[in-house]
Amino acid sequence: MYKVSEFAALTGFSKETLRYYAQVGLLEPAYTDPNNHYRYYDDGSYFLALLLEKLRSFDFTIQEMKSVMGDESFANLEELLLQKRQRMKRQIEELQARIQELDVFLESGKEDES
Repeated sequence: MYKVSEFAALTGFSKETLRYYAQVGLLEPAYTDPNNHYRYYDDGSYFLALLLEKLRSFDFTIQEMKSVMGDESFANLEELLLQKRQRMKRQIEELQARIQELDVFLESGKEDES
């Protein structure tokens, strides 16, 4: 079992993030001491923290992460990742179109100067 400070150092999450994740039901401590209310995490918590960090790096929202964590079989994880990938590709296409518009606008300004 890991104390909060140990688990924070191990995962790279701040104590505040761990507290927030517990509050919203994303990553609850494996054990909370009923006497002093200290929270403890275990190796299973570590696996879940790694998954949360990866999902966060893919810009998953809290709600999306809750959906993944709520499905303990992770059966829909692949589908959610594919959806996220598709949204990212659309964003890239939109940004490329905006860049192209910007380039056209810049070129039109150069033509006016001649």
